Amino acid sequence: MRVLFAPDSFKGTIGSVDAATALMEGWASVRGDDDLVAMPQADGGEGTLDVLAACSPDSSWSVASSVCGPDGRPVDARWLTLADGRAVVELAESSGIALMEELDPFGATTRGLGEVLRACGSDRVSVALGGSASTDGGLGVLRAFGVRVLDADGADVPEGAAGLVAARSVDTSGLAGVPSDLEVLTDTRAVLFGTDGAAQVFGPQKGASAHDIAVMDEALERWARLLAEAGLSADPSLPGTGAAGGTGFGLVALGARIAGGAERVSELTGLAAAVPSADLVVTGEGKFDRTSLTGKLVGHVVPMCSDAGVPVVVVAGAVDMDSDVPAVSLTDLAGGVDAAMADARGWLMEAGRAAARSHAAARRPWHSAHEVAELFDGPRADPWRPDQSAVDDVIVDPWQR
Repeated sequence: MRVLFAPDSFKGTIGSVDAATALMEGWASVRGDDDLVAMPQADGGEGTLDVLAACSPDSSWSVASSVCGPDGRPVDARWLTLADGRAVVELAESSGIALMEELDPFGATTRGLGEVLRACGSDRVSVALGGSASTDGGLGVLRAFGVRVLDADGADVPEGAAGLVAARSVDTSGLAGVPSDLEVLTDTRAVLFGTDGAAQVFGPQKGASAHDIAVMDEALERWARLLAEAGLSADPSLPGTGAAGGTGFGLVALGARIAGGAERVSELTGLAAAVPSADLVVTGEGKFDRTSLTGKLVGHVVPMCSDAGVPVVVVAGAVDMDSDVPAVSLTDLAGGVDAAMADARGWLMEAGRAAARSHAAARRPWHSAHEVAELFDGPRADPWRPDQSAVDDVIVDPWQR
């Protein structure tokens, strides 16, 4: 039996690479003769490089030293070159919010991302957006490629959203070095400005007040006009242009195309090609709820498996929906949220064991909660094994309701 383990990260507790390994180890402790493959996934945001490296043994790491960090301090940023020569760059490495000593909604910049793109030297580049610190519309990226952004007096504007506010004209005469095959990986549907725009959707988490957001939104709208007047036209209403504080828009203005993050990562990791020959796929995320099947990684993996006729199981930190997809809740296994988060790896291993026991009980790939409960009868020598009373809520089989 061939089983693929393809989870997303469990935010704040464990990355997707370690999550996939834990699930696989748990399964292997029950069904060690199965063909088990760890294929961790990402949605095109933070963690994408680690996922691709784990699934691409012929890839190679490089580092751009002392690029401009989001708050102006120098940082070292990695990028990955795949076996076919395509470079993959992750915004969070150079311009991520985790690199900030303190939030600075008007000063944070994406210049470092542009510097990494220049440094990688590849003409085929994928840019994973997510975890950004700024709302600068990609102004910093464009400056790294030689674009000048000027204020009303013809002077260069400051970095970050403050630069957008001051911007009154754009000079592209020095623009050079943009990769000819540039793609943006993101699954956000945010546009550049407006109710569903970069400032409105993501500004608060970057420290912006309600007044700040209104100022930024107006500046982003003007930014689209200024770039169009300079010959760098892009559609600000295109879903994904609002990703990473409008960085998606700035990259599209440079000629990039937007690709669905989860879908593209599944192609680059080989998951899309591997699913049809699998007997079961185990995916997962931090919380499995009604948004999971419409905009998250699980929402890509589940229909992909359905189309291929391959059973799929979701393992989540918490399950907050009724679905036709069998699901395992770490919170229910552990007896509470705090316990599950305190040892995510251990409970993911237990989830892998539970899934393997359920499959071993009969020929069909998934079983009712009562059938699974019977698998836990007997001595409790296994410290990760849940109390009998909790099992009925752990694994949900919609076909047995």
